[in-house]
Amino acid sequence: MTQAIAFTPAFPVEPQSSQLVDQFGRYKRKLRISLTDRCNFRCDYCMPDHPEWLAKKDLLSFEELLKFCQIMVKLGIEHIRLTGGEPLMRQGIVHFIENLQHLKIHGLKRISMTSNAFYLKKYAIALKQAGLDDINISLDSIRADTFFSMTQKQIGPVLEGITAAQQAGLKIKLNCVVLADKNANEIVELTQWAYQQHLPLRFIEYMPLDQPEHWQREKVMSEDEIIQKLKPYFQIQKQQRQHDPATIYRLNEHYDLGVISTISKPFCQSCDRLRLTATGELFTCLFANTGTPLRALLQPNQEQFLLATIQQAVWYKKAGFIAHQQAPVRKISMHAIGG
Repeated sequence: MTQAIAFTPAFPVEPQSSQLVDQFGRYKRKLRISLTDRCNFRCDYCMPDHPEWLAKKDLLSFEELLKFCQIMVKLGIEHIRLTGGEPLMRQGIVHFIENLQHLKIHGLKRISMTSNAFYLKKYAIALKQAGLDDINISLDSIRADTFFSMTQKQIGPVLEGITAAQQAGLKIKLNCVVLADKNANEIVELTQWAYQQHLPLRFIEYMPLDQPEHWQREKVMSEDEIIQKLKPYFQIQKQQRQHDPATIYRLNEHYDLGVISTISKPFCQSCDRLRLTATGELFTCLFANTGTPLRALLQPNQEQFLLATIQQAVWYKKAGFIAHQQAPVRKISMHAIGG
């Protein structure tokens, strides 16, 4: 077991508008909501070998989700990101975004989504009109054969979805999980493609989130290794770190590339996000072994108890991966937490 690392917040504790603060002085302003555990992709770094989908009745209704979001905005959440599984597999998502839009007069600043973009061509215009501010699209390779090997899906619909989102005026960011034995030799190629398309790109280190017995440290391409691969092709300037989970590198003085380095350079000290599963469990950390069940508290006349339960769960949030550096042991899988 890896020795624990001393933990101190990366930023000084100052008065904040958010009422969601943990024992380390980290204020929470971002909420990720898993709308469904279902996904049409089979990425092995995210999906278990034999997924068992939740029954529809076990999912939080959109009415329950909206009530939860209202509470969280009241407590100081400024940014809500809709995830999955694949969120576009949940019927009613466009109308839900329209309802979330009404929370902007109460302090919500951004509504985002993370998607594999397979169904995005169908929904891009409607999502923009409903009020979606931006979308992160998973794109682990620009090569058709590698993409299929990693997802078990064709790349064509994804590229069509990206084009449709661009035409609809959605702000786009690309996410790529890098595995040493899968797509590490395509880092330069994907960066050049994203650079030419004027699409921000984030490389993500391979994390031990699901089936940790399959995870191997040697499959991780570290932040430093990724940047080393790019140095012969771009002028690179490292930017000062902010609350964003990615370290930003400016390429050729105008293009921002990010690297999310949970393994080699954990950024838990600046974490400002929370997660809600599709069944209503609040996870204060992506690596937490357990969540706090909230569904029963979303019923009438439970608001004060709900508020207290949420604030208590947030207060006792642990230091994170930086402290114990090991995979979580839990029944719930990455595809159901929402990343």
